[in-house]
Amino acid sequence: MAGQQTLALRDVHLPGAPSWWPLAPGWWLLLAVSAALALSLWWWQRRRARRKREAERVFDEALAAAATPVAQVAAISELLRRAGRRRDRAADTLDGQAWLEFLDRGSKRDDFAAGPGRLLLEGGYRRQVDPAQVQALRELARRRFLQWMGVRA
Repeated sequence: MAGQQTLALRDVHLPGAPSWWPLAPGWWLLLAVSAALALSLWWWQRRRARRKREAERVFDEALAAAATPVAQVAAISELLRRAGRRRDRAADTLDGQAWLEFLDRGSKRDDFAAGPGRLLLEGGYRRQVDPAQVQALRELARRRFLQWMGVRA
């Protein structure tokens, strides 16, 4: 083997680790979807908070405009009937015990039929109403109003 040449062999060199920048197209897509999701969530929460503030403002202003406890009971009744129409179109035609049972529907307690909500039956027609009873009714009615207007209290 007279004419045989020797080959110069070298060790195998592995390529360097790939750079993290620029990102692969899949990562760009993931970032875009994540940003869109975060923006949508932020917009939805902001809209929900705005709707809640608006419903609270409507309720509070209607009661602030009522000068007497009797007028406040009448205003509460009107607000609940307006909100009740969102649940059932025939809600504003209910009266008496049927109306109170409708107000309690979906609740585990009978706050309207057997509690402070009974003031709605005749409180708007009395000459005087105990302000403490009106306050208890107000808190109960405000929660129900906000719930029926589609916001969480």
